[in-house]
Amino acid sequence: MEMRLEVVPMPVSDVDAAKAFYTEQVGFSLDHDVRPNEGMRVVQMTPPGSPCSVVFGEGLPLGEPGSVKGVQLVVEDIDAVREALAGRGVTVGAVQQLGPEGSPGSRFLFFEDPDGNGWAVQELKRS
Repeated sequence: MEMRLEVVPMPVSDVDAAKAFYTEQVGFSLDHDVRPNEGMRVVQMTPPGSPCSVVFGEGLPLGEPGSVKGVQLVVEDIDAVREALAGRGVTVGAVQQLGPEGSPGSRFLFFEDPDGNGWAVQELKRS
């Protein structure tokens, strides 16, 4: 039986600010921004190259803004990603070596959205 992770809920306090942050600063693609009924708004966006999206909005039971921690993105060149994020105004930490030097998957960086939802970026080079 196949199961795929499709959507990760991301609780935010300001939908428009979050939409701008994730599209303009982080580089996600907007999949849709819809209002299916009165009092509800659903915004879904996807990181480049990812089959999984994030969703946030209004009138959705997503939890407290800023309560999501540790959502992880995987990239091939973490230094280029850090430079791009910082260049677009994202407050991003330094690249950290979290394992033996040269070991696959041991380089990370971390950033937060405006509400404090925490993201990890891991470098995994294709062989």
